[in-house]
Amino acid sequence: MRSLPIAAPVLVLSLLVIGGALFFQFVVGLVPCELCLLERWPWYAAILLSALALAALPKRAARAAALVFAALFLASSGIAAYHVAVEQHLIEGPTACTAPALTGGSVEDLLKRLKATPVVRCDEPQWELFGVSLAGWNLVASLALLGYCLFRAGRKR
Repeated sequence: MRSLPIAAPVLVLSLLVIGGALFFQFVVGLVPCELCLLERWPWYAAILLSALALAALPKRAARAAALVFAALFLASSGIAAYHVAVEQHLIEGPTACTAPALTGGSVEDLLKRLKATPVVRCDEPQWELFGVSLAGWNLVASLALLGYCLFRAGRKR
């Protein structure tokens, strides 16, 4: 039995992940933070590369394609893990989307800092399912696809 080219499930699953992110943004009304938007880039790259691979890549290049996809999902896992760590306040996030400390200074300084604080914060999940944020679910999906791609790269013909 011939298996599907590695690019086919990568394309379908990547479209589902991005479709879900866009659904939450445009239908549910969640506004993505800076890290949320960054988390999407490896998925966009996976969509583009998998579509190109399906259209033009010879079957004998499947192992190389699996390794390229594994690298993408390793990067995606890293970005998602970073975002989860920021949400859990284990590490400090980027200053563009993490609230500043509200201690010290005058009332005027405090008001200036509050006005400069972005509305969408990276360190506060907007939505959770079973106690896992969207960044956490992105981490799960990224790790699952990373494992799948490594499995496919290691398989013998």
